Amino acid sequence: MCYSAQITSDYRKYQRFGGTLSLSDFAALWLRDPYKEQKRPKAPKALEELVSSLDPEVKASIDAWNAAEAAELEPELFKQRKRVADAERKLLTKVTKKAQDDVRIGTNKVRQIMGWLDDFKRKTLEPRDERIFPQWYAPVIVMENGQRVVKPMRYQCRLSGMPASSDYAKDGKLSGTYNARRDNLERFWRNQFGYTHGLIVISTFYENVDTPEGGSQRIQFSPKDGSDMLVACLWSHWTDPTGEHPDLLSFATITDEPEPEVAAAGHDRTIINIKPEHVDAWLNPDPANLQALYDIFDDRQHPFYVHQLEKAA
Repeated sequence: MCYSAQITSDYRKYQRFGGTLSLSDFAALWLRDPYKEQKRPKAPKALEELVSSLDPEVKASIDAWNAAEAAELEPELFKQRKRVADAERKLLTKVTKKAQDDVRIGTNKVRQIMGWLDDFKRKTLEPRDERIFPQWYAPVIVMENGQRVVKPMRYQCRLSGMPASSDYAKDGKLSGTYNARRDNLERFWRNQFGYTHGLIVISTFYENVDTPEGGSQRIQFSPKDGSDMLVACLWSHWTDPTGEHPDLLSFATITDEPEPEVAAAGHDRTIINIKPEHVDAWLNPDPANLQALYDIFDDRQHPFYVHQLEKAA
């Protein structure tokens, strides 16, 4: 499964594929309703910066969210610094495992919190600022009224008609609906495949790969030629019949059997990277001719995917 990807936040690349940004949809994600309790949408910093640059109200809203979250972190930062200082004093008189653990854990938490606070202030974007994960928002190219439009959608598809609880499995873990297997498109995804298609533009993707020791490691895959990937997606517009939850646009990336080099690295799926000449046909599907869509998959791009272990942030 593709558990993470690095989107492009360069709007010019979406324009190259004829996509017009639906600013109202993006702005609606971040504009806060003073009369309602709202959770901040999970989105890459690069996407927040892009929308902020286009709408001053969104910028003000994101700045307010940053300030509120920073204020919540300050007491925890003080607590962890005190934890480290107290433990270091104890170690001067007696070495105990608890004191050593407090120094180690507290120091790591201080470093983590300081990193979060620095991210709020940082203006220069880094590659990690374009990363998306399940339940994060990303720009998706779709067709609307005969035009290619770029809309914000959550990466993990909640199918229309399903309850909000379907986002999670019985064990409490996220359900795997952020990926759609090619061999399951006409069953589980039958109301999306042939109807609601989209594309995301990414530069790299990440997979969890099992190790011989029984653990797992995260591997980054990127086209060797540095080209962007046009990843085929399915999406859904979910509405809550009870009116309790807001409408949700969400998507899943389509995966197929692995490219040889991906399989050699230890993973069993690869997202489908379609050719630019198939974009119109993919975004305007004919549900009566699903074979034409499978033909697009079979004629996809095959850049050689180089891989490396995911670098620590």
